[in-house]
Order: sequence, then C-alpha cells, then structure tokens
Amino acid sequence: MISYDFEYFKPTSIEEATDLFWSLDEQGKNPLYFSGGTEVITLGRNNQIRTGAVIDIKGIPESLFLKKNPKELILGAAQSLTKIRETQLFPFLSKAIVEIADHTARNKITLGGNICANIIYRETVLPLLLTESQVVIASHTGLKQFPINQIFKEKLKLEKGEFLLQVITEQSEIDLPFLSVKKRRQWDVGYPLITTAALKKNEYIKIAFSGLCAFPFRSEHIEEVLNNRQLSIETRIREAIQLMPAPILEDVHGSAEYRLFVLKNTLHDVLDTFEGEKSNV
Repeated sequence: MISYDFEYFKPTSIEEATDLFWSLDEQGKNPLYFSGGTEVITLGRNNQIRTGAVIDIKGIPESLFLKKNPKELILGAAQSLTKIRETQLFPFLSKAIVEIADHTARNKITLGGNICANIIYRETVLPLLLTESQVVIASHTGLKQFPINQIFKEKLKLEKGEFLLQVITEQSEIDLPFLSVKKRRQWDVGYPLITTAALKKNEYIKIAFSGLCAFPFRSEHIEEVLNNRQLSIETRIREAIQLMPAPILEDVHGSAEYRLFVLKNTLHDVLDTFEGEKSNV
C-alpha cells in the first residue's frame, strides 16, 4: 500500500495535460505523468517517489496510436507492451517486449513507461535506437520531434513538464534483419544479466546493450570496431570491450567479471550470425 495520498487526473488532450501539470506544480503537488502506473505504484510503496498528483495520459487519443502506413509506424507511448507485441507490426520491438517481466505485468507496462522508467534495463529502447526511430515529445509550447539517438543519453532527456507522446519508426528500418539476445543467470526467470540487440543495414552491424552498464546504450565507437573485418573476431571483441561507456555492473544478479564473460560469448554469436547471414532470432 502507498503510504501517502495523491490526486488522480485523466486529461483528454495534450493541452489539458500540460496545463494541468503546471497548475499542479504551482500548488506544490510535484505531479507525475502516468500511463501504466506500475513504477509509480512499486516505488510509491517503498517511498522512493512521492507525489501529490498523477496525470494519466491514456485519455489522450494521440498517446494510444497504433498506425502503420507504407512509410512509417506510429506507436503511442500509452499503449501496453502486450498490445504492441500482439500487433506484430514491429517484430524487433516485439522480440524485446516478450522478454520483459511476465505477461500479466506487460498488460500494464506501457511503451512510454518502459522507455522513461527508473529501472536500469528499459529494453524497449534498444530496437528504437538501432532503427533510428523518432520520438514525439509533448510540452506546454506544443509538440517536438527528435531522433531518439539525439535525445536519449542514458535516459530520455525530457524537460520539466514534458512527456513522451509517440514513437515513429520508418518501415524500411523495421524490415531489416535483427537479433535480440537476453542472457540471465537463470534460464527463464529473474532480471537479465545482459540484453544485446543488433541490426544489420547495408552490411553494417549496429548494436545496443541493456544490463551491461547502469543504463541502456548504443555506441557508434563499438560498432566501428565490431565492423572492422580486417581484424579477427577475437580482436574486434577485445577492442570493443575496451570502449564501454561506463563501468560494468556488479550486483546480486552477476559480477562484472561474469557479465564480461557473457558479453564476449554474445558478441561472438552476433558476429557469427550476421556474418553468416542468419538473423531474426
């Protein structure tokens, strides 16, 4: 049970939501945007977050878009992971989704909730980074659209009062060969040690990671090394590991040393798969 009271609001437009945020903020309510609510409830129970008001964006029609046209796919940030996966409009994203939590939790967790979560894993970000997706941000001054690789640096860089409204991905990117590998200490339960996502475009391999450092990331420097076919696979992997953007995690799920062991094996699998023309596993 959450030990404090808070108000609940469900606006029906972007303007109403952002106006409400600033009104509640002026009242000292420390408002939070809310879509699935799983993290608000979990962290609220542990007193890790406190708020006087939540603003549920699921009443905003644009946040529930699931639209595909010949050029692009538009996904609303308030759509549940289960609903997105069931459409199979974005197989790479669906593969990442099916490995998150369990089916019951995925019914409540939303795309925007996972991307903007406090939890370090946020696996849905990986396919979006690799497919050069765009994010649509709602603010008091209107809508803004950014490449996710520009605005996601360790986390989605939202200004106060902003919220994630939609994700847009070009269909040509969705159709590319992909690979998504999630390694756990135990086979099918528990938090992941490492999630590795990769995409192949024009013979070039893009790669992103979750669970390796304290945040999900894609590194172009690592990609450049891994794509240097003048070097042996062993050398590429060894050099790539030297380019990690932060310390390797060491926690109850696995030591840094064990994570590096798993990473080396996974990178071997990725390079063997793509350079052997296998994909979508």
